[in-house]
Amino acid sequence: MKPNAESFNRAAPTDVDSTYAWARLMVALLIMTLGASGMYVVPVVLPAVQADFGVSRAAASLPYTLVMIGFGLGGLLMGRLADRFGITFPLLIGALGLGLGFGSAAMAQDITQFSLVHGLLIGLLGCSTTFAPLLADTTLWFARRRGIAVAICASGNYLGGALWPPIVQHFVETQGWRTAYLGMALVSATSIALLALLMRRRPPTAAASAGPLDATSPLEKHSDQPFGLSPARSLVLLTIASVSCCVAMSMPQVHIVAYCTDLGYGAARGAEMLSLMMAAGVASRLISGAICDRIGGLRTLLLGSGLQGLALLFFLPFDGMVSLYLIAAMFGLFQGGIVPSYAIIVRENFPARHTGSFVGLLIMGTMLGMALGGWMSGKIFDLTGSYQAAFVNGLIWNLLNLSIAYYLLRRTMKSEGLALTSRQRDKPGALTI
Repeated sequence: MKPNAESFNRAAPTDVDSTYAWARLMVALLIMTLGASGMYVVPVVLPAVQADFGVSRAAASLPYTLVMIGFGLGGLLMGRLADRFGITFPLLIGALGLGLGFGSAAMAQDITQFSLVHGLLIGLLGCSTTFAPLLADTTLWFARRRGIAVAICASGNYLGGALWPPIVQHFVETQGWRTAYLGMALVSATSIALLALLMRRRPPTAAASAGPLDATSPLEKHSDQPFGLSPARSLVLLTIASVSCCVAMSMPQVHIVAYCTDLGYGAARGAEMLSLMMAAGVASRLISGAICDRIGGLRTLLLGSGLQGLALLFFLPFDGMVSLYLIAAMFGLFQGGIVPSYAIIVRENFPARHTGSFVGLLIMGTMLGMALGGWMSGKIFDLTGSYQAAFVNGLIWNLLNLSIAYYLLRRTMKSEGLALTSRQRDKPGALTI
């Protein structure tokens, strides 16, 4: 049989967990860091854009909301394109979307144009390609160390959040936000397009279904009744959880710069806090990845959600500058492992053939949560003149996420207990009453 071009371009099953897989992961990490610019630029320019266009805080938060909606919907769409054509094709679309998006936003004449460009070009066609599709692709190249590999890949999102805010803030202060956007258009489009060409190799044919070489790994224990529930019901609960955790998460991430400006500390201090938050998030994702390989995705979600709620609680009584730096670092350190845990939960509890679609669905939920939370916090500020109620709102949504995670864990433990009892009863020589 004559080999075709596809066979030369597809990896072998032995490439799972290989040196090439780790090198590919580093490229994915860099692409995700560059693509994260679309998520973290709006919080930095929010005060300048609000003043430039003369709009309310809620209206100035709308571009971020539309970016997150586009990010979520685009991740689902781009994940399907990656399944069919490989990851390179959607990444090239993303490079084009970010280049056109940042460039068009720099030319916007009002908040409506500015918002639509963020939603359609920067969100839907741009940075959406650099998160969920890359996470799903990473799960197909790793088995034994899948948890830490996904965590490293997802760290690019927070690494971008640590690097971009101070860079953008510098150019906003020295050149203006429009010039900053033009520079980002050039850098993101050219860099991502070039790096995408290094990702042309398709995942191993057997990687999507083979799982780890150790068949007893908890990452491969799934059934037709995840958590003892139907797959549809499980996905509904996980989607609600993914939305609610990120409504809570978005409050500090989207509004910390504006919050510091209102307190009189200045936008530069707020940008530094956002950068610190994201840098701590990188450490959090790496630590959570290692923990996830030991205790599984659901327990990691429960741990991260509980700690995120604790950090949100500290924002209520403390608003001093030093206190906010410490709480920002704490918040980033506590919540960084939440979003990547959904990818591991999918691999633990659902058939591998659905990985791309289900991961895309849950990541879409997290992005919609960020979108809703970013807008909601701005609206609450407009109605109350303070961010205190917005922090309380975040705590309520965090409690919903925590409750779902706890419920699913209890269901899982109950199902495992029943299965163990059944196996013991079926053993030869077992006593029955």
